Amino acid sequence: MHGDKDGLRKYHGETECAAAAGIRMTRQPSEVRCTNSERVGMAIETRYATSGDIFVAYQVSGQAAPDLMVAPGFFSHVEHDWEHPLMARFLYALGSFSRLIRFDKRGTGLSDRSVGIPHLEERIDDIRAVLDASHSRQVFLCGVSEGGPMSLLFAATYPNRVAGLILLGSYAQSVGASVPQDDFAASERTIRESWGTGIGVEAFAPSQVDDASFREWWGKRQRLGASPSDIINLYKMNREIDVRHILPAVRVPTLVMHRTNDVRIRSSAGRYLAANIPNARYVELPGSDHLPWVGDQGPIVNEIRDFVGASPDSAETDRILATVLFTDIVDSTGQAISAGDMNWRSILEAHDTVVRSQLQRFRGREVKTTGDGFLALFDGPARAVRCGQEIIRAVRPLDLVLRVGVHTGEVELMGNDIGGIAVHIASRIANRADGNQVLASSTVRDLVAGAGLNFADLGAVQFKGLSEPIRLFSAIG
Repeated sequence: MHGDKDGLRKYHGETECAAAAGIRMTRQPSEVRCTNSERVGMAIETRYATSGDIFVAYQVSGQAAPDLMVAPGFFSHVEHDWEHPLMARFLYALGSFSRLIRFDKRGTGLSDRSVGIPHLEERIDDIRAVLDASHSRQVFLCGVSEGGPMSLLFAATYPNRVAGLILLGSYAQSVGASVPQDDFAASERTIRESWGTGIGVEAFAPSQVDDASFREWWGKRQRLGASPSDIINLYKMNREIDVRHILPAVRVPTLVMHRTNDVRIRSSAGRYLAANIPNARYVELPGSDHLPWVGDQGPIVNEIRDFVGASPDSAETDRILATVLFTDIVDSTGQAISAGDMNWRSILEAHDTVVRSQLQRFRGREVKTTGDGFLALFDGPARAVRCGQEIIRAVRPLDLVLRVGVHTGEVELMGNDIGGIAVHIASRIANRADGNQVLASSTVRDLVAGAGLNFADLGAVQFKGLSEPIRLFSAIG
């Protein structure tokens, strides 16, 4: 996606589309497409590269440089992968300091499916085809899980096209890397009987086992990513993978990362890679989730950013269009005094649990707590308003009264925190709200037109430090 931010500001609907996927719009508005007024849509165009007679689906997002390509694991779907907030956060974090290139391997996702059992040589042809189609001359190549062996082979074969190699939760030989050792016959039966229902969460993302929304998303990803027969064919191929003999031939800078208790691939597999790739750097991180974007993804993103040589300062001042939500407990000091320290602590813990549950439900990203409230980001203003309404309802059994402020604008990403005028406006709107009220700016009201939300016009307010007054609307319902 190519273009300038000033031009994009003319396209309010399209910039909101970009915010819906948590992606900066640094390319042409014509490549941004909305799907409906409730989600306010997907944001990146899927294109196709030709690899021989095969069409390979890919997407490009993020900054201008450096190029970072992610070779996916077992299966993927470049469009549906944006649909879960954890993965969307991971992808736009990578895109905050790189030109991010992603693709579906042949036989999966939106790429050609009837391709038999693809082998590694064909797969590295697909990498080259996507790099050519996306006009990438040299790339940092990131292989995730089963995407690692193909990335290793490509880096050894085309070192002039690889600036550096990153391996996440990967291996050189499939047999012996899995935990526990796979029983192919049993796995094939399970795939035939239950593929597409969300099976396998415990083997890829144990921290999400009890999250019904994650399992639902995972099941849909399975259905969109590959059919049962596709997966069985891929499973057969993957069990034959053995690239141990090429490791000494990998001469590009290499970073290997693995979680200590990875439930899918043993951390010993990652240590083997690092020990046998010349001058590779090994980083072992705590955790058991195999998927790098589940669990604590921050250290992984930071290591990748440092490896590709992106400036922390430039990444931390990145800007996106997003919806900011502030919550605040009305008269929290008085209630704390009345309840006593121990009881108030219990009330706050229950409050935090309730708020986080609603943020997850409405795909909000918790930025931080403010002692007696929350600061959160949303990929669409309608979800933010509805989340605020549900939070107010959900804390009533705790005898708490909340006020909520919502504003959509340009936000500065500063590591794990956010800043910018939009954050200040949202905070001031929250302070202006009455108890049990979701107060929104006119920007929010305009962007949610058609989403079924009702508002009362409270008129314009002049906030100190702003040149123009802000028109405020109270969400009704």
